[in-house]
Amino acid sequence: MTTDPRRPSGLSRLPSLTGLRFVAVLFVFAFHAALEAPFSDTGFGQAYADTVMNAGWLGVSFFFVLSGFVLTWSARPRDTVPGFWRRRAAKVYPLHIVTWAAALVLVAAAGAPAELRQALPNLFLVHTWFPDRDVFSSLNDVSWSLSCEVFFYLLFPFLLRALRRIEAGRLWVWATVTALLVPVLPLLAELLPDSPPLPFGSGSEWQFWFVYVIPVGRLLEFCFGMFLARMLLTGRTVPVPVLPAAALVLVAYAVSLQLPFLYGLTSVTVVPIGLLIAAVAQKDIRGTASVLARPMAVRLGEWSFAFYLVHRLLLQQGHRLLGEGRTWSTPTVFGLFAAAFALSLLISWALHVCVERPAMRLLGSGRGRSAPPPAPARPSAAARPATTEATPSRTV
Repeated sequence: MTTDPRRPSGLSRLPSLTGLRFVAVLFVFAFHAALEAPFSDTGFGQAYADTVMNAGWLGVSFFFVLSGFVLTWSARPRDTVPGFWRRRAAKVYPLHIVTWAAALVLVAAAGAPAELRQALPNLFLVHTWFPDRDVFSSLNDVSWSLSCEVFFYLLFPFLLRALRRIEAGRLWVWATVTALLVPVLPLLAELLPDSPPLPFGSGSEWQFWFVYVIPVGRLLEFCFGMFLARMLLTGRTVPVPVLPAAALVLVAYAVSLQLPFLYGLTSVTVVPIGLLIAAVAQKDIRGTASVLARPMAVRLGEWSFAFYLVHRLLLQQGHRLLGEGRTWSTPTVFGLFAAAFALSLLISWALHVCVERPAMRLLGSGRGRSAPPPAPARPSAAARPATTEATPSRTV
């Protein structure tokens, strides 16, 4: 990973993107809360579930695009491939191992211990390569997205070298083609076996795995984020302000709710997500004030990775302890949601302080570290951006 000779100096922070991460994880929380089906008022419960049924897919797609964007934006000059991989491992594996162990204990306590074929692939974050829902949704099932991220990280140094060889004027062509390939995946999935059927949505486990779970398919979103970052680094702009971009995301989400299940997962939201990320980044580059860049928003964004890993376990096991299958009145349910959210946030803070940050200090340091990288002349004078990433049985 070498210095890009065309890259100007003075890389700015992108704190608003860190703050935006927490907004995305709220969509995932709302989705997983609906999966518990806790409403005794079935009419309201169905309306809530229908509203957030694609929120989890949206949140995870955001994390994948954002991951490609931020890693490209913050790529270090003179960095080594092993150094990059070490830092990424230090970011992902310590928290994953803690939540993996917690999931083992909780699943065993619930009377359904994980099988070896589930536990080992999950531990090593290779479980998304198995087209078996009992494997790719095993234990702390949100960890499937970490398996995708690990694949992205392994390829990133080589993808970045290829990206830097593309002429700046043709980046938009590559970004467009990459985004257009995303809705091709559901088309190809129709060629796969149509059984066993999914217990949610429509289609088979094979088709869902091919469209949503396997890392090769999700690499398209990661690369789309890389192209967008490279466009900004070479002086291009994305001519969409933040509010219209956010509105476009909401419109695309509404459209996704009307599409056949497999097409509603990522097909129509990936471009609006990318435009929103680029618009928010440009706001930071210009030094424009943003609520997402405020200290509390940035802090919540820093906790979002831990929040993502703990919230699903807490929702599932909390419901089991209160009474598996039990339902409550609507006000009570929202009170329970608030309590689960607050407890998830508290645990996230503790894990960030006690596990994530120490692991990054101890395991992420080494010869691969270097001075902050150079970058666009136009950005405001701030420091290098903090690295940011990254989404049931119904896997998100």
